[in-house]
Amino acid sequence: MIEPRMTRTLKGLAGALLLSSAGIATAQTAAPTTSAPAPATTLTVHADTPGPTYDRHIFTQFAEHLGNGVYGGLWVGPNSKIPNVRGFRTDVVTALRGIAVPAVRWPGGCFADEYHWREGVGPRGKRPVKINTNWGGVTEPNAVGTHEFMDLVEQLGAQAYISGNVGNGTPQEMAEWVEYMTSPAGTLADERTKNGHKAPWAVPFFGIGNELWGCGGNMRAPYAADVTRRYATFIKAPAGTKVTKIASGANSADYAWTETMMREAGDQVDALSMHYYTVAAPWEHKLSSTVFGEEEWAHVLAETLRMDEMLTKHSAAMDKYDPQKKVWLAVDEWGTWYAPDPGTNPGFLRQQNTLRDAMVTAVNLNIFAKHADRVKMTAIAQMVNVLQAMILTDGAKMVLTPTYHVFAMYKPYMDGTVLPIDIASPWYNKNQWTMPAVSASAVRGKDGIVRIALANLDPNKATSVSATLPGVTAQGVTGQVLTASTMTAHNSFETPNVVAPTAFDGARLSGGTLAVTLPPMSVVMLELK
Repeated sequence: MIEPRMTRTLKGLAGALLLSSAGIATAQTAAPTTSAPAPATTLTVHADTPGPTYDRHIFTQFAEHLGNGVYGGLWVGPNSKIPNVRGFRTDVVTALRGIAVPAVRWPGGCFADEYHWREGVGPRGKRPVKINTNWGGVTEPNAVGTHEFMDLVEQLGAQAYISGNVGNGTPQEMAEWVEYMTSPAGTLADERTKNGHKAPWAVPFFGIGNELWGCGGNMRAPYAADVTRRYATFIKAPAGTKVTKIASGANSADYAWTETMMREAGDQVDALSMHYYTVAAPWEHKLSSTVFGEEEWAHVLAETLRMDEMLTKHSAAMDKYDPQKKVWLAVDEWGTWYAPDPGTNPGFLRQQNTLRDAMVTAVNLNIFAKHADRVKMTAIAQMVNVLQAMILTDGAKMVLTPTYHVFAMYKPYMDGTVLPIDIASPWYNKNQWTMPAVSASAVRGKDGIVRIALANLDPNKATSVSATLPGVTAQGVTGQVLTASTMTAHNSFETPNVVAPTAFDGARLSGGTLAVTLPPMSVVMLELK
């Protein structure tokens, strides 16, 4: 993770910022300034022409050694009074299993750029204590290393996405780490056995560095591409297994980086990453996560919508060298980035999580549906206690955030089939921030049920949606809604259910037409049965 380039503005959002999974959001009228309902949204869900798979790895999580993301949030140690299984807190693991986390990216982030894996194996009491130079200058005890992390993903029922150290590590060190984890025999396998795990682990995903353009080495793209080719050469999986190699991709809208990496190193990797954070303010003066008005609400959502434009252009750059889309795109850092919560270590990046973040989550998950032909993995930053987290903890206390609840609502999308949609939405605007009011996507789940996700970004006005459903055979509709009375609503340890899904009764299905009334500032997930 590194600070994004804060040179962007959004004045009068163009039609290129589409909210559908395959359709076009078109202007109808400007949002009125009265409290009357906004003009209707029209939607067509093309179940008769199914699209690509909504890969479950789009729900991948990210756990960096940063603040209390690992220590305190996930790991409390086996001797803690907080209930745990081999050091990992039971409440957090149980909650994460509830959203079926498919994979976890670890150990960073910028932390990975300086991480040497041998410092995190062997007896915990004999591991070196280092300084976390990226995040807060605190000590890093190396208590959570390879064996502990692999235990965590096994407890979660997830897969490992390991980020290798290209920043100040060597190809030999990276190759030996892969061998240590995956080899069934040999000296490194013997060392692994001595350290407590005889069987090799599966490592389905391996990142060749992190942010080579920034904290991973401040490299120029041509040099980074050559480095990627070199390191990729030595990442070797045992016979009968595969390690998917993910190259360090672009920062936000750096399309030249993507084109260079694809041209020079695309034949050596399986995927290319891309990072984009919603930072709706100058980097030095970030917005508050909880104290904001409609101006900041609209600005954050407008910045979030830029994800669609970026994925379109990065995909086009990749298409030049990979028209068959064999190399996929991993948006393995995304989410909101605000000022740290008052009174916390600014290097720990702890921020509260409000209804606004729930809207950001829904918008991004809908955009990923539109680009599911190329986007096969994303990782929100981060899983616990850092940035746009699923979960917040404080000692023995734990609370689920609005973002967690949106992930739970979208969970049935995992490995379903994207259904292309056409959408015409009214505009929502606040001062210079203008955008389509409704974001949408549709997926036929593995269970055969068609689900439609709708988000009303307008915090003031309800809006009606009229949807036609070619190819859908259903007798009724049920759903859930996530909303609140104020845009700053959030869950705390004292009031943990202020923002949580409830049953939704604002949808009717009749004669093949779906009619929905979306409350202001709401996320709705419908099931057609």
